[in-house]
Amino acid sequence: MSESPLDSPLDAVLCDLDGVVRLWDPEAMTALDRAHGLAEGTLAAAAFRPALLEAAVTGRMSDERWRARVAADLAEACGAPEVAGELVRQWSAVPGRVDAEVLELLRGVRRRVPVVLVSNATTRLEDDLAALGLTDAFDAVVNTSRVGVAKPDPRVFHVAAERVGAKPERCLFVDDTAGHVEAARAAGLAAHHYRDVGGLREVLVRAFG
Repeated sequence: MSESPLDSPLDAVLCDLDGVVRLWDPEAMTALDRAHGLAEGTLAAAAFRPALLEAAVTGRMSDERWRARVAADLAEACGAPEVAGELVRQWSAVPGRVDAEVLELLRGVRRRVPVVLVSNATTRLEDDLAALGLTDAFDAVVNTSRVGVAKPDPRVFHVAAERVGAKPERCLFVDDTAGHVEAARAAGLAAHHYRDVGGLREVLVRAFG
C-alpha cells in the first residue's frame, strides 16, 4: 500500500491508539481461553463480534454493559455465569503496554504541530489513558464512543481535525488498520498505514524534517 503524498505542510497528526501507541500481547486472550478450558479464539469471538463491538465503540452500549454481555454470551461455554464473569474480569485486567519509541516520536511531533488521539474505543478509554500514563500525551482525544461514530466513518476524521482547528486535508492520519487508512485517504487526508516504528519515523521525517 503506497503512502499518501505529503504535498503540503501539515497542521496536525491524527493517531490511532491500539496497535500503534498501545500494544497487546497476542497470546493473552488465547492463554485465558486455555486456562478456562475453552477452544482458542472463543473469548475473542465473543468480545469482538462485529455488531456487539460496534455498539460499544459508538457509545450505544457502555463499556460495563459490553463486558457484561460478553460474559453472558460465554456463560454456556464456561459452564456457569460465575466462571464466565471471572474470565471477563481477568481479560479486562490485562493492561497492554505503551510503545515508548512511538510515544517519543509523537512527543517530537507535538513540538511542531498538535497530535490528536483517534480511537475506536469504549467508554473506558479515559480510564485506560490514565492507567497508562497517557492522559497528557495528546493535544486532544477523539473517543468514538463519545462522538457516536467510529472509524472508518469519515466524520471521525473531520471531528479530530476540528478539535485542533485544522483542515482534514492538512492532517496526517496514522493507523494500523488498512481499511481505516483507506477511508482517511478517501476523505482527503494524508495517511500512513502503521506497521512498525521505523516506517512511522520515516514518514514523520518526510513530513517535518
